[in-house]
Amino acid sequence: MSGEPVEVVEAAFRYYRSQDRDAALPLYADDFSFTSPRDDHIDRDAFFERCFPTADRFTEQRMLRITPADGGLVFAYYEYELATGGRYRNVEAITVRDGLIREVRVYFGGPV
Repeated sequence: MSGEPVEVVEAAFRYYRSQDRDAALPLYADDFSFTSPRDDHIDRDAFFERCFPTADRFTEQRMLRITPADGGLVFAYYEYELATGGRYRNVEAITVRDGLIREVRVYFGGPV
């Protein structure tokens, strides 16, 4: 992997879906911060404890679009289906610097 922001983001999503924590962990900076409507600026350890192990909640997750912006910012727009039913779309604003994910901000969408 070249460390280009889009490639890093694609790899992070791939490792999340396959639950490959050992492969995912080196993609995240030591000072990583994760924010969502349910998490307020949690650090890397909390993210890997609370959020990373949740892939089994989804029966499907499909990337709709990955859009690079300035300064290592990448927008990931994806759709997922919960195991309990319901299909939703979210957007993540992901900052990648020096080949590492520094920050993720998740914006929950509504039902599709």
